Amino acid sequence: MNNDAFERFVLKFGKDILRFCRMMAKDAENGDELYQDTMLKLLEKKKKLDSAQNTKSYALSTSIYLWKNKKKKYANRMRLIPIDSMDEMADGGYQISSYNDKTMPEHIVLQQNEVDMIRELVASLPEEYRMPIYLYYSADMRIKEMAEILGLPEGTVKSRMRKAKKQLKEKLEAIGYDR
Repeated sequence: MNNDAFERFVLKFGKDILRFCRMMAKDAENGDELYQDTMLKLLEKKKKLDSAQNTKSYALSTSIYLWKNKKKKYANRMRLIPIDSMDEMADGGYQISSYNDKTMPEHIVLQQNEVDMIRELVASLPEEYRMPIYLYYSADMRIKEMAEILGLPEGTVKSRMRKAKKQLKEKLEAIGYDR
């Protein structure tokens, strides 16, 4: 892959990879750092990359590899405690929206709170379930591509996606979220 092809790759897939890195790192700063590390690693290996191959999958695999190494190196695994009840959720500053007017500023803030709450619930999933959710929803990957990246059979990826969705549904129902 030459410089022009690499630049086209970054322009075409950079946003997806950045979004995936930020979701995997659970915050923008660490995600940006992971994205930068990923792109540096790809830049180092650009002569070996073939643009005819699925370079996006390779980039996402590289991100996963770098993230896992960073977690092992620094041993800074932060887990969120699942929210068990609406009362605890309210104490944490979350509110479930029941407004119908979506243009009201209050509704916009409440909707963002819901998004943050769901992100936290996804982040609280075990890594084996969280990773496929991130790949599917943030990087817009297909099951076959996800299986390739994670080094798992397609059936296992599908099963983990199903289990992750089931766990999320149970957690949302436990806190009274019915949407």
